[in-house]
Amino acid sequence: MKIVRAILAAAVLYFFYAGSAAAVRIEISAPGEQIIPLAITSLLPMGAVQAGVAEEFQQVLENDLDLSGLFDLVDPEAFLGDAQKLTLHSTQVDFGQWRMLGAEVLIKGGYRFEAGKLTVELRLYDVISRRLLTGRRYIGTLADVRRIAHTFADQILLSLTGESGPFNSRIAYISKRTGRKELYLMDVDGHQRLRLTDHRSIVLNPDFSPTRKELIFTSYDKGNPDLYRKEIYTGRESRLSLKPGLNIGGRYSPDGREVALTLSKDKNSELYLLGTDGTIHRRLTNHYGIDVDPSWSPDGHRIAFVSDRRGNPNIFIVDIHTLEVNRLTYAGKYNATPAWSPKGKRIVFARLEGSEFNLFSIRSDGSDERQLTFGPGSKEHPRWSPDGRFLIYSLDRGGEKSIWIMRADGTGARKISSKGGHDTHPAWSARW
Repeated sequence: MKIVRAILAAAVLYFFYAGSAAAVRIEISAPGEQIIPLAITSLLPMGAVQAGVAEEFQQVLENDLDLSGLFDLVDPEAFLGDAQKLTLHSTQVDFGQWRMLGAEVLIKGGYRFEAGKLTVELRLYDVISRRLLTGRRYIGTLADVRRIAHTFADQILLSLTGESGPFNSRIAYISKRTGRKELYLMDVDGHQRLRLTDHRSIVLNPDFSPTRKELIFTSYDKGNPDLYRKEIYTGRESRLSLKPGLNIGGRYSPDGREVALTLSKDKNSELYLLGTDGTIHRRLTNHYGIDVDPSWSPDGHRIAFVSDRRGNPNIFIVDIHTLEVNRLTYAGKYNATPAWSPKGKRIVFARLEGSEFNLFSIRSDGSDERQLTFGPGSKEHPRWSPDGRFLIYSLDRGGEKSIWIMRADGTGARKISSKGGHDTHPAWSARW
């Protein structure tokens, strides 16, 4: 299977520790709290020059770190002589040059390509304290340059904030590039796009397993909206729920042991819990209203969902143990597609205003509602990054549907899907 071979090839990347030194952490955790002046030198060859390696690595790393909103990149035009030296030990770095340029953090590195094997050595230095913050060696192939850059970007955020970044994760989404809605996979920056299904039907609502490299999604492949499971690396696929009527909106529990979804087997749309073998564990709602779009709290005890039980669609929360239901949103005439943040504090959702949707977030107790997106086009189907720093969503504007990413406060929005795909329903994996 071509898709599986391509994914496996991209996965052939080995990481092993090259050493680090204890250092005082630079305390930053969110955009705007503290912007760190950062200098990124170009990768230098440790042997023969291999065209494109340094340039591709630089572009990916800069894009990731710029998206974080935590750094102010020092202009490479101002770099001095130390930028051209392969200094992989702190005693060799001319920190005085970098302090003169205003840099507080410095990235240096080199690469070697021999016998089809790419080795990349990378270092992150604290310029102020003249110390090594972290060092890594990555070994792979030329096809792994982007993956190495994403992985080191995650390591940079871990070293400076105490929590890894989400850049070496994946985005699943639905695209009509073939004329039919099929399931695709791509990197966080929109590259390495792979089609995962060939149902030649309608595929909807993907969700990643938190514990395995697999996805669930709804497909009309057999004529009914059934819930499917697909293993990403093997390509194996099976139907998880094929009850008569709707089997939609499947979402894995945080421990990966259950799936919440909407079933209409009894002629009304209700929320249920399924085991990973497809057996029904529990019915969560019992109301004449339509209950859809479940999203788990990170502790696995509550589920946010959409219901029209009080008239217009609004966000509600059900306790999976007591089955007590509480209303979360009161404003707006149509609130949809909630997504609970990984930290558990906030829920993001889409609200219809006039003829377009915008994204809002609200605390799980119903307080502190904030509008995150503005401007033309409908923004829908928001999902969080695994670290809670970013949001991904679909934008319908000017007849084109595309996937966008932004910081959790609504800043830094950028398009990541390529033109012409009619891309919707994104889902963000756990760290890969």
